[in-house]
Amino acid sequence: MVQQISPEKLKLLDLIKSRRSSKLLREVEVPTELIVAALEVASCAPSAHNAQPWRVVIVKDRPLIVKLLEEMAMVWRSDLRADGHPEWRIETIVRESVKRTLRASALLVVCLTMDDMDVYPDERRRRFEYLMAVQSVAAFIQNLLLALHALGLGACWRSGPLFAPEAVRRVLNVPEDVEPQALIEIGSPGGERPPRRRPLSEIAFMDKWGNPL
Repeated sequence: MVQQISPEKLKLLDLIKSRRSSKLLREVEVPTELIVAALEVASCAPSAHNAQPWRVVIVKDRPLIVKLLEEMAMVWRSDLRADGHPEWRIETIVRESVKRTLRASALLVVCLTMDDMDVYPDERRRRFEYLMAVQSVAAFIQNLLLALHALGLGACWRSGPLFAPEAVRRVLNVPEDVEPQALIEIGSPGGERPPRRRPLSEIAFMDKWGNPL
């Protein structure tokens, strides 16, 4: 079966398999045109009802990036204190995380909107509709990461905005009805690790759960 796949499609499959999260980015000029090209590919992702519930803020201004990280770090420090961590450990954790993100040349803050999703009167279906929107945004992010990889850029998906949505809204002027979901760091690739993937026998089952593929 694999032998019947065209070389071009096999090359695409290899490209998808070669994507890694770049956790030690190196600064490089990232033209806005490349980011736009990646976003156009990302926007081809499937979504529930074709609602396309994703919204993105492109952040390239250095002082604004610093301000965003500072505001999010304040929330993180508060959470770590509530967890009982000593101050020295809190500062170490937060400082290293901020330092890592500052290696990025640009940030994309991916958000979720329920504007065009279906509306139900009961809590059960409203919850499912929200989950469908979350899944749709995740599909958008996966397309985005693959597109950035194809363009030769490194990227890493981080979930900090979920824990500090008000800080993100305040700094980036995000509307109240739009939920910050993820922060995508972009730069020159670096810090990739060898993949650690579960074998298909642990994740895929034939006909019934417990019958390995």
